[in-house]
Amino acid sequence: MIGAHGGAGVTTLAILLRPAWDMGTVPRVSRDRPPLRAEGRPVVLVSRNTVAAAGRATAAVNAITWHGERIAVLAVVGDGLPEPEAAAYRFRVLAFRVGAIVRVPFVASLRVADDPARVDLPRKARRAVAEIRAEALSAASRGFTRTP
Repeated sequence: MIGAHGGAGVTTLAILLRPAWDMGTVPRVSRDRPPLRAEGRPVVLVSRNTVAAAGRATAAVNAITWHGERIAVLAVVGDGLPEPEAAAYRFRVLAFRVGAIVRVPFVASLRVADDPARVDLPRKARRAVAEIRAEALSAASRGFTRTP
């Protein structure tokens, strides 16, 4: 799992999706150095649902795919407010460049928890976590990790 930007929720999702790896955030674009080396593992890119975050997600998708990696899942983490129309549009455009987009609802109890794994998640959040896991495993089984 890698974040499109700081504060995206990678650490929390990595804990909820153990044994997922928290790879931090996508570094600034460099044509000489890949932003990550997935080594055959499915990549889950995490972003918040704001307009600025959608822009960073687009830049992250560009950086990752430029070096031949594919993104199995783009996890869009909600902030408790409706997703802005401009952000929703940008994510719709990205849908054609990633394996799946999964919306993760805002969960207030995660903000105050020391250990996200101990939080009793609402049904929608449990469903989103299960969908991320299923999509990532499906991508790995069909070889959706590197550009052919």
